[in-house]
Amino acid sequence: MIPPLIDRRPGRLAQTLGQTIGALAAFAAGLLLALMIAQNGALASATDPWLGSWLAHGVGTLVAALLWCLAPRSPTPEAAPPWAWLGGLPGALTVVLAALCLNSPLGMAGTLALLLLGQLLFGALCDARGWFGLARRRPSGKDALAALLVMAGALLIVLH
Repeated sequence: MIPPLIDRRPGRLAQTLGQTIGALAAFAAGLLLALMIAQNGALASATDPWLGSWLAHGVGTLVAALLWCLAPRSPTPEAAPPWAWLGGLPGALTVVLAALCLNSPLGMAGTLALLLLGQLLFGALCDARGWFGLARRRPSGKDALAALLVMAGALLIVLH
């Protein structure tokens, strides 16, 4: 049974609305990820994956700086744990690896399917272990089933 998008019980409306907005934002981020991979793949094909990564991150830096200047800031930089300052490292490697995969026989669908599978499996491991300051959450049978379905879908796309 699919839960309702709006739960009208007292105190639940804001929580359900927040979850819905969060789900829509995550979906939009997935769309933007696919767009980013297509753009970075074209740039890497025209230049090379390393220069493509540098250029993509240069544009990203400029946009992030502009948004940082415009947005209100409440957390202080001192509040971030030391490992958080290295967040650009996996981002840079992701851009390069995705561009390499996109410009291979995997194509866009295969690249995104395997990216999703990697994110899902690593995310479940992070939840289970409580890594990166996340609250520990034991994966359920539904989580395992979702991972198996994503894996099956990725295999169908890649092995077509």
